[in-house]
Amino acid sequence: MGISDFSKSEIVDFDKMIEGMEDQLVLLNDRFVDMFSNDKTKLAQAGDTIWRPKPYIMRSFSGLDQTGNFVNATQLSVPASLDTSLVVPFNINPKDNRDASQRERLYQGARRKLASDINLAILNTVSDYGTLFVKRTGAASGFDDIAAIDTLLNEVGVPLDGRCVALSSGAYNSMANDLSKADRSFGNEISDGALRRAYVGMLSGIDTIKLDYAVRKAAAAGGGSLTVDTRTSAANFWVPKGTQVGTTGRNNVDNRYQTLTISSTTGVAAGDWFTIAGVNAVHHETKQSTGNLKSFRVISVPSSTTLVISPPIISAQGGSQAEEQYQNCTVAVADESATAAIVFLNTVTNSINPFWSKGALEVMPGAYEVEKNNGIGQMSTTLSNGIQVLFTKQGSVNDLGTDYRLDTLFGVNAIEPEMIGAIMFSQS
Repeated sequence: MGISDFSKSEIVDFDKMIEGMEDQLVLLNDRFVDMFSNDKTKLAQAGDTIWRPKPYIMRSFSGLDQTGNFVNATQLSVPASLDTSLVVPFNINPKDNRDASQRERLYQGARRKLASDINLAILNTVSDYGTLFVKRTGAASGFDDIAAIDTLLNEVGVPLDGRCVALSSGAYNSMANDLSKADRSFGNEISDGALRRAYVGMLSGIDTIKLDYAVRKAAAAGGGSLTVDTRTSAANFWVPKGTQVGTTGRNNVDNRYQTLTISSTTGVAAGDWFTIAGVNAVHHETKQSTGNLKSFRVISVPSSTTLVISPPIISAQGGSQAEEQYQNCTVAVADESATAAIVFLNTVTNSINPFWSKGALEVMPGAYEVEKNNGIGQMSTTLSNGIQVLFTKQGSVNDLGTDYRLDTLFGVNAIEPEMIGAIMFSQS
């Protein structure tokens, strides 16, 4: 069975179903995410996970004589997986078939659900893995909030291309309210758009997206007396490495994470953001300190004294070439402490409003290969962004109904968590 087993009306309905799908994929936009086309055979042979190279951060030196500076640059890579399989199954029975509009409503409902789930997969990734943090003590108010994001991204050297922030409906509409105020003069595009359509658009070089759903993060419950040893002798810093020797030979290393020993993990939860006293962020290219504390994200809590965090603390305290190449923070000698205080940033339960730059996020489209003549009717299409949508059906003699399913396969991968963050409002 194949496409010939679909009626003409089913083929037309499928085309209609797909027509509006790309418009609904507001987060799957090539302005904001990179699409990685892959060899399906090689990917299948690799277990649907491949290692993707991260951009190099190079070093520079002054002076004509560069003796001793010609060293191999450390290449880092990230595992990217094809791990998200989304299916919308439904059944059409003989009674439903009497009403052609019923079939069309089912098709459109399936399309909306699949598009929503794809958006949600992207939203969950940027909400779960972003490490940058902008804390706002008041409600969303407009330009100043977005400008704070822009300032943070500029300070650490995040590229200008494809910057966007996905805001909860409440935060987005609060910003629109600020832009629509009468004292901003009517007759201009910004004020009118904000008033008539609650439209914010681009602010401070960052595109804004309104979400109908946002991930909420509970307030951090870690105690106020938690500390970490930042002295060089404690070796609580990370040395980047491309590969390491393990039990199965030489393997790639995921340098997005580090296991950190702290005084206690009581009350600490995955997803919490925190800073460490004396650990300041640096510009990724110039390595100059921003003068502001570096934010870190809790990925998991494996024990009573250890956290898996992102990004790792690459402070160059070990003095290796790889550390100096990928340094992301600094710990001055005067700031080294056996009991550097940990301060949590997400202090009030509220929505995560993620922001990122295009190169931080990569979507890997996949495709199913359903065997022909296996008793299943099938047809598929590939959207302009590379995502395959597979439509299949199979009849049942038991109830004379027909089972349909709408499938897609893809992976969303946070390639660079230090180019992803969140702004949270009404934090104490």
